[in-house]
Amino acid sequence: MASKQRAAAGNKVLVVGPSWVGDMVMAQSLFIALKAGDPARRIDVLAPAWTFPLLERMPEVTSSIAMPLTHGQFGLAERIKLGRQLRSEAYTWAIVLPNSWKSALVPFFANIPLRTGYIGECRWGLLNDARNLDKRQLPMTVQRFVALGLPKNAGQPPAYPIPSIPTDPARQAAVVEKFQIKAGGNILALCPGAEYGPAKRWPTEHFAELARKKIADGWQVWLFGSEKDRAVTEEINQQTGGICVDFAGRTKLDQAVDLLSLATAVVSNDSGLMHLAAALDKPLVAIYGSSDPGFTPPLHAKAQVVSLHLDCAPCFKRTCPLYPEDHPDHTRCLTGISPSRILALLPE
Repeated sequence: MASKQRAAAGNKVLVVGPSWVGDMVMAQSLFIALKAGDPARRIDVLAPAWTFPLLERMPEVTSSIAMPLTHGQFGLAERIKLGRQLRSEAYTWAIVLPNSWKSALVPFFANIPLRTGYIGECRWGLLNDARNLDKRQLPMTVQRFVALGLPKNAGQPPAYPIPSIPTDPARQAAVVEKFQIKAGGNILALCPGAEYGPAKRWPTEHFAELARKKIADGWQVWLFGSEKDRAVTEEINQQTGGICVDFAGRTKLDQAVDLLSLATAVVSNDSGLMHLAAALDKPLVAIYGSSDPGFTPPLHAKAQVVSLHLDCAPCFKRTCPLYPEDHPDHTRCLTGISPSRILALLPE
């Protein structure tokens, strides 16, 4: 368990957190709302250990508790064991953000008296404050999260606080030294990956053209992504003559946060890095293809969302369901967004 300075005892909440970076950023809106309702409230978050560097930067969170199972693992015995271990914490309330049946097991076996969540996978019994999700009233993920922290009869949709991740000059200096980079001047951060699939990825050649134009204007271009995105970022860098700084697969989550905090502007697909950039108060252009900007938009006034709003979108598919890859209209929801359109939205 990773713990910060202890919060006042009494009203102790365990939040079962999501397993995706973007969803965890949006979950901060719930944490902020819970603290606003009771500043003395203690909030602990049960989540994958890799999310800890992000949770540690959220001042509303007291402790992070590691979920010992990877995404998709059932692990009944491990969940029962963890729940029983948490009984000594005497939590008064659990809020379960994922909709899976297994995600409600730990609060149940921890004997937490109030267990709130959406009905999801028929979780009657595991949850004793089971809510029906009206997707028309709560079209946004962040609204659904925040609503669980309010009474069942509260007005809908709820107002939601904007996630905010503070920057730290000492951490920024540390990543500059570690990666031996130049942090001055204008920096464009490009986030060309998307874990969900290619139907959420703006074309590589479009990212490369955008990079070339900003480099010609004297900007640095930094490329971000996970190990899975390296083929994409390497192709972009190759098309720009190898003068981008490619961080894909080279950074831990905390380092990626600190590097993004140094950027002048960010262009991203709908991804976890997009939500991080918004929470870091960065001018952001977010590109949407198969996903819905009304469902998981970047939560910041500086964010500009670009979508063609085609009749076939949002389809929420991982790959284009209408046309094969060699068809000229394949993923036209993304290929139809020109680099010049994105360039016009960036600072000069």
